Amino acid sequence: MDIVARRAGPEHLGELAEMAAEAVAEQQDARGGWVWSRREVRGQPFEESLAADLEDPDSAVWIGAIDDAPIGYAVVVVETLHTGETLGRITDLYVTHGAREVGVGEALIGETLQWCAERGCSGVDSLALPGNRATKNFFETFGFTARLLVLHRSLRPDAPTSLRTR
Repeated sequence: MDIVARRAGPEHLGELAEMAAEAVAEQQDARGGWVWSRREVRGQPFEESLAADLEDPDSAVWIGAIDDAPIGYAVVVVETLHTGETLGRITDLYVTHGAREVGVGEALIGETLQWCAERGCSGVDSLALPGNRATKNFFETFGFTARLLVLHRSLRPDAPTSLRTR
């Protein structure tokens, strides 16, 4: 089994957009997913926002594959902080459900971290929804730690159970 993470190109847009949609569908009903899927998720249509990332010199997109079959992807962008320093921000990291825990995610995160280091980033951020222990644990194995908690209270009477005040 050959596991690789390689830079994506325009020819991968269809596969990337499909995986982006899968990632959102998987998380949108999780705790915190309702707002995340409406605020933090990349712009739709996914093909257009991914195409923009492929063209942007301050972002990079990778495909993760097993034996040349694309089963994951990652996107990272560089942001300039108020101090002038740069921060890498992993906006997307997804591996299809049946292909997890074999090393594709590790290959993708390795590429993102190396890319950010080469650009002189002072650090790298990513998101994990509350309660998604597997994602949190995954990032912690690469030295990530929580640096900010965002608290939310819904004012909608029809809010999903995950947003209602208890």
